[in-house]
Amino acid sequence: MALKITDECVNCGVCEPECPNESISEGSDIYVIDPEKCTECVGYFDEPQCIEVCPVDCIIPDPDHQETKEQLLVKKERHEKK
Repeated sequence: MALKITDECVNCGVCEPECPNESISEGSDIYVIDPEKCTECVGYFDEPQCIEVCPVDCIIPDPDHQETKEQLLVKKERHEKK
C-alpha cells in the first residue's frame, strides 16, 4: 500500500530527499506522496525512509492504495528503468 501525508504535516521537507522513488513533492499546503511512485521503500530499505525521518509522524498507510509486496517491487523496477 502506498503511503500518504496527513494534515499534520508541518512542511519541513525532510521527507522529500529521503524518497528513493522521488514520489514526495511539495503540495500547495503540505507535502504529498504520488501513490503511483510510492513503494514504501520496498526493495530499497527495511522501513519507509519518510516515516523514519518525519518529526511529526504524519505519514501513514493510504487505505485507498493497497498493494502487495510483489506489486510494490514491480513499481520499484519500473522506477529503476526510467
